[in-house]
Amino acid sequence: MTTTALRKLIATSALATTLAGLSAPVLAADDGPIRVGILHSLSGTMAISESTLKDEMLMLIDQQNKAGGLLGRQLEPVVMDPASDWSLYAEQARTLLTGDKRVDVIFGNWTSASRKAVLPVVEELNGLLFYPVQYEGEESSENIFYTGAAPNQQAIPAVDYLMGQGVERWALLGTDYVYPRTTNKILEAYLKENGVADDDIMVNYTPFGFSDWQSIVSRVKDFGSQGKKTAVVSTINGDANVPFYNELANQGIKASDIPVVAFSVGEQELTGIDTAPLVGHLAAWNYFMSVDSDANYDFIDAWVAYTGNKDAVVNDPMEAHYIGFNMWLKAVEEAGTTDVGAVKDAIIGVTVPNLSGGAATMMPNHHITKPVMIGEIQDDGQFSVVWQTPTTVAGDAWSDYLPASKNLISDWRAPLRCGKLDVERMVCEDGAGTN
Repeated sequence: MTTTALRKLIATSALATTLAGLSAPVLAADDGPIRVGILHSLSGTMAISESTLKDEMLMLIDQQNKAGGLLGRQLEPVVMDPASDWSLYAEQARTLLTGDKRVDVIFGNWTSASRKAVLPVVEELNGLLFYPVQYEGEESSENIFYTGAAPNQQAIPAVDYLMGQGVERWALLGTDYVYPRTTNKILEAYLKENGVADDDIMVNYTPFGFSDWQSIVSRVKDFGSQGKKTAVVSTINGDANVPFYNELANQGIKASDIPVVAFSVGEQELTGIDTAPLVGHLAAWNYFMSVDSDANYDFIDAWVAYTGNKDAVVNDPMEAHYIGFNMWLKAVEEAGTTDVGAVKDAIIGVTVPNLSGGAATMMPNHHITKPVMIGEIQDDGQFSVVWQTPTTVAGDAWSDYLPASKNLISDWRAPLRCGKLDVERMVCEDGAGTN
């Protein structure tokens, strides 16, 4: 463990040791519905991934209402469709927080571009956003709860796994926006720190919805034919994944030749692909549908019953929404109100079950603890878990591998409420908290 990582671990552990002293607010007087905003694209390039999350949130809300609601009140979903347009995410987030059906919380977004668009809105209007997808880190907001993976909970462990398999050359392929670019910046620094030469790293970005993969896959094939074991690390998002994997198959690239490890391809995305030629390629997540646990089987059964589709699949971002929703419920119950300030205080330290048989805890930096898993694509469209961490890993908002952030942590508990705490100088670099 690096000295910087040790300092972060000590600082984070110290900040999380005691949660006593939080006073419970007075019960909310409102007896109307508690409104839950759902901000997911139901059209456009991201609909392939986000539509399912909207349906899952409707299921979770329906289940909670049948169980008696929350604080004696029913939950009312307010669904928006930002249509894969980042500016619409911001516009619709503002509508959710100020309109006639003003919501108490928002569950939504997939891409970091959309989250970056929403961030200033939820901060300005003091809303709450639960964000369920892996992201690039290098951000901390008092108004966002990051229930997907930070780089140290997905990207770094995936590279470590591939290094252990003898990989020496790295093709970093991503969609052209903030998440792939920042994640690859971290990965390049990490690879070079581990002795990988510049010539052994290939980086390429393509637009959302990109479909003409022939020349890029050909370059990857040539890159991997130069005597060193090569892997693709994929941060390709949305429906561009379908033609990408199809082109791999067209050019005869097998996992035994050049394995692909993807950070944005799960069971839902594989439903649109002939997976037979892709057997052996990989994905790094914190949950797979194939994990063996009673909680997982119960969740799958509920999802199949809700959708009426015996072949319905579940995936990692769905588990993140499951965890985030249950954390929010528990925090509201403990606070006795949906008041944003009270919920923000009450949720730190909240622990709820995950779907792999363990538990997730909300840390002071608004990230959660998660296991890390590497899954191998099977011919039935599922993943077989080939590796996982022995314990859960706490998400790190700021990367150890970038000079500007290696000494930073965030702690959103009173009285500090700091998103950029320099643990070398013990100085809060950003009074507002966000970078």
